[in-house]
Amino acid sequence: MARGLGELESTIMDHLWAIRRPASVRDVLEHLRQERTLAYTTVMTVMDKLHTKGLLKRRPEGRAYIYEAVSSKEAYTAEVMRESLATSGNRAATLVHFLERLTPEEASALDAALRVYPPGGRSS
Repeated sequence: MARGLGELESTIMDHLWAIRRPASVRDVLEHLRQERTLAYTTVMTVMDKLHTKGLLKRRPEGRAYIYEAVSSKEAYTAEVMRESLATSGNRAATLVHFLERLTPEEASALDAALRVYPPGGRSS
Protein backbone atom coordinates (compact mmCIF):
# COMPACT_ATOMS: atom_id res chain seq x y z
CA MET A 1 0.00 0.00 0.00
CA ALA A 2 1.54 3.25 -1.15
CA ARG A 3 1.22 6.39 0.86
CA GLY A 4 2.53 9.84 0.27
CA LEU A 5 5.97 10.54 1.68
CA GLY A 6 7.18 13.61 3.48
CA GLU A 7 10.43 15.33 2.50
CA LEU A 8 12.64 13.51 5.04
CA GLU A 9 10.87 10.21 4.39
CA SER A 10 11.60 10.61 0.67
CA THR A 11 15.23 11.46 1.33
CA ILE A 12 15.69 8.41 3.54
CA MET A 13 13.95 6.10 1.08
CA ASP A 14 15.99 7.50 -1.83
CA HIS A 15 19.17 6.75 0.10
CA LEU A 16 18.12 3.20 0.95
CA TRP A 17 17.01 2.57 -2.63
CA ALA A 18 20.33 3.92 -3.91
CA ILE A 19 22.56 1.83 -1.65
CA ARG A 20 20.49 -1.36 -2.18
CA ARG A 21 21.52 -2.90 1.11
CA PRO A 22 20.34 -2.91 4.72
CA ALA A 23 21.39 0.03 6.89
CA SER A 24 21.15 1.12 10.48
CA VAL A 25 19.73 4.44 11.64
CA ARG A 26 23.32 5.52 12.34
CA ASP A 27 24.36 4.65 8.75
CA VAL A 28 21.51 6.71 7.33
CA LEU A 29 22.17 9.56 9.75
CA GLU A 30 25.84 9.74 8.74
CA HIS A 31 24.81 9.98 5.10
CA LEU A 32 22.18 12.65 5.77
CA ARG A 33 24.56 14.73 7.91
CA GLN A 34 26.64 15.40 4.80
CA GLU A 35 23.86 17.77 3.72
CA ARG A 36 22.02 18.80 6.89
CA THR A 37 22.00 18.68 10.68
CA LEU A 38 19.64 16.06 12.10
CA ALA A 39 19.27 14.32 15.43
CA TYR A 40 19.60 10.57 15.70
CA THR A 41 16.12 10.37 17.25
CA THR A 42 14.60 12.26 14.30
CA VAL A 43 15.98 9.77 11.78
CA MET A 44 15.03 6.85 14.05
CA THR A 45 11.44 8.12 14.33
CA VAL A 46 11.09 8.63 10.58
CA MET A 47 12.53 5.20 9.80
CA ASP A 48 10.13 3.66 12.33
CA LYS A 49 7.24 5.43 10.57
CA LEU A 50 8.46 4.10 7.21
CA HIS A 51 8.47 0.63 8.76
CA THR A 52 4.92 1.17 10.04
CA LYS A 53 3.85 2.30 6.54
CA GLY A 54 5.24 -0.97 5.16
CA LEU A 55 8.05 0.60 3.14
CA LEU A 56 10.89 -0.70 5.30
CA LYS A 57 11.45 -4.04 6.93
CA ARG A 58 13.72 -4.31 9.93
CA ARG A 59 15.53 -6.84 12.03
CA PRO A 60 17.13 -6.37 15.41
CA GLU A 61 20.90 -6.25 15.61
CA GLY A 62 22.24 -5.68 19.08
CA ARG A 63 20.32 -2.77 20.62
CA ALA A 64 19.33 -1.28 17.26
CA TYR A 65 17.49 -2.24 14.10
CA ILE A 66 18.81 -2.76 10.60
CA TYR A 67 16.39 -1.46 7.96
CA GLU A 68 15.91 -2.42 4.33
CA ALA A 69 13.53 -1.24 1.62
CA VAL A 70 10.67 -3.68 1.07
CA SER A 71 10.53 -2.99 -2.67
CA SER A 72 12.39 -1.07 -5.34
CA LYS A 73 11.80 2.60 -6.01
CA GLU A 74 10.23 1.65 -9.33
CA ALA A 75 7.79 -0.76 -7.69
CA TYR A 76 6.86 1.86 -5.07
CA THR A 77 6.32 4.52 -7.75
CA ALA A 78 4.17 2.13 -9.78
CA GLU A 79 2.03 1.45 -6.71
CA VAL A 80 1.57 5.18 -6.07
CA MET A 81 0.54 5.64 -9.71
CA ARG A 82 -1.86 2.68 -9.53
CA GLU A 83 -3.51 3.95 -6.36
CA SER A 84 -3.82 7.46 -7.81
CA LEU A 85 -5.52 6.03 -10.87
CA ALA A 86 -7.81 3.83 -8.78
CA THR A 87 -9.03 6.81 -6.74
CA SER A 88 -9.31 9.28 -9.63
CA GLY A 89 -13.01 8.82 -10.25
CA ASN A 90 -12.72 8.69 -14.05
CA ARG A 91 -9.80 6.44 -14.94
CA ALA A 92 -10.05 6.99 -18.70
CA ALA A 93 -9.99 10.79 -18.35
CA THR A 94 -7.13 10.58 -15.86
CA LEU A 95 -5.10 8.44 -18.26
CA VAL A 96 -5.79 10.85 -21.14
CA HIS A 97 -4.59 13.79 -19.04
CA PHE A 98 -1.53 11.79 -18.02
CA LEU A 99 -0.69 10.88 -21.63
CA GLU A 100 -1.16 14.49 -22.81
CA ARG A 101 1.55 15.62 -20.39
CA LEU A 102 4.20 13.03 -21.26
CA THR A 103 7.52 14.36 -22.53
CA PRO A 104 8.92 12.70 -25.66
CA GLU A 105 11.33 10.74 -23.44
CA GLU A 106 8.50 9.57 -21.19
CA ALA A 107 6.40 8.59 -24.22
CA SER A 108 9.34 6.53 -25.53
CA ALA A 109 9.71 4.84 -22.14
CA LEU A 110 5.98 4.05 -22.10
CA ASP A 111 6.17 2.65 -25.63
CA ALA A 112 9.13 0.45 -24.65
CA ALA A 113 7.33 -0.75 -21.52
CA LEU A 114 4.21 -1.66 -23.51
CA ARG A 115 6.35 -3.73 -25.88
CA VAL A 116 7.72 -5.67 -22.89
CA TYR A 117 4.34 -6.02 -21.18
CA PRO A 118 1.46 -5.69 -23.67
CA PRO A 119 -1.90 -4.47 -22.24
CA GLY A 120 -3.67 -7.71 -23.24
CA GLY A 121 -0.95 -9.90 -21.75
CA ARG A 122 -2.09 -9.65 -18.15
CA SER A 123 -3.05 -13.01 -16.66
CA SER A 124 -5.24 -12.02 -13.68
